[in-house]
Amino acid sequence: MDIYVILQIIILFGAIFLGVRLGGMGIGYAGGLGVVLLSLGMGMFPGKIPWDVILIIMSAIAAICAMQLAGGLDYLVRIAENLLRKNPKHINYLAPTVTYFLTILAGTGHTAFSMIPVIVEVAKSENIKPSVPLSIAVVASQIGITASPVSAAVVAMSGFLEPFGVSYPALLAICISTTFIAVMVTAFIMSNFSNNDLDSDPVYRERLAAGHVSVAREKDSDFQLKPYAKTSVWIFFIGVLAIVFYATAISKNIGLISPVIFGRNDAIIGFMMIIATAITYFCKIDTADLVNTSTFKSGLSACVCVLGVAWLGDTFVRGHIPEIKAVAADLVSAYPFLLAVAFFFASTLLYSQAATTQALVPAVILALGITPENTENVYIIIASFAAVSALFVLPTYPTLLGAVQMDDTGTTRIGKFVFNHPFFIPGVLTIAIAVALGFVVAPLII
Repeated sequence: MDIYVILQIIILFGAIFLGVRLGGMGIGYAGGLGVVLLSLGMGMFPGKIPWDVILIIMSAIAAICAMQLAGGLDYLVRIAENLLRKNPKHINYLAPTVTYFLTILAGTGHTAFSMIPVIVEVAKSENIKPSVPLSIAVVASQIGITASPVSAAVVAMSGFLEPFGVSYPALLAICISTTFIAVMVTAFIMSNFSNNDLDSDPVYRERLAAGHVSVAREKDSDFQLKPYAKTSVWIFFIGVLAIVFYATAISKNIGLISPVIFGRNDAIIGFMMIIATAITYFCKIDTADLVNTSTFKSGLSACVCVLGVAWLGDTFVRGHIPEIKAVAADLVSAYPFLLAVAFFFASTLLYSQAATTQALVPAVILALGITPENTENVYIIIASFAAVSALFVLPTYPTLLGAVQMDDTGTTRIGKFVFNHPFFIPGVLTIAIAVALGFVVAPLII
């Protein structure tokens, strides 16, 4: 390894580290800085900007923020809250189930923010440490991204693998089954093999004695849904089903529509814009207010992050394809689980399932020698996909911090060693189980 390669690696990780320090869209900003330094400073050709992924994120956010403005997200959260309050003893299973499926439908794990206060109140009413259901629920909202038909990560993965015979429905079938089972198994382990007793927590007892813990609140009876909240959810749900059915119809394995004039990515963008148009028209929302929704703001942040980080990753990878192929092919072929490990640590740094997928998967496809004629190792990529959800390792992700701040019992806390927080063990367990299941299920389906 010569000095130029060492400098390029320093720039790559230096930009990522700077981005993590800046937080939010800062990781995208730093990615752009890294591309400039690698190109003008080290003579590397700039990589490809993932325009398809960015445009799909934009179109999905366009539809979701319209649904949010019409009251649709509030309606979904209300349904979830009713479910939790009616079955409080099963909070450790129901909380992650709710956040998982909210993420699948909305395509963003930030929907978990709405459920965190409810989870805390229900857990307190049952003398259960809120940290237990909260930790599993936050992890479920993160891994649910790899199973959502409208998430940028799944769309990117599908785009990479479709030329090798992996259909969009097949990818979803593998990801949904393995990740949801993994979440439920983790919930079972945490419910039966960890201390769930709230009264036994010393920090809680101290806070309770000091009057820092509020009494568990009842459901807000004054809450009023917007007039078209249910309509917006139905429009969105029907639109997502249409996308899945269309992607199935044009897949090579099904071939109901041939020749394919309107491709899968174009269809996702187009159908999402139709959904947004229908919600705007039928639900009578004011388009001037769309940019003020939290979904719009988080979507713009995601676009900037994917732009910078994926561009940086592609720039570096394209400049070292021969070396990557030589090293990775033998290692991953001999030890397939190493790909999951690579995804895990990359997502810890990149802080985005979509950015990790966009940055690493093209290189992995090349490294494994996957071609339309040789698809033997495709299952390794699909089985390892859930590992791009390791956003919980560093306790700085928004939903994780939200859970820490909103749990007034003090059981959801970050330890002095940074990594010893309640999200780490459930997160590692969920990803490990999902990946293990993936290596069993993926070869059977594809």
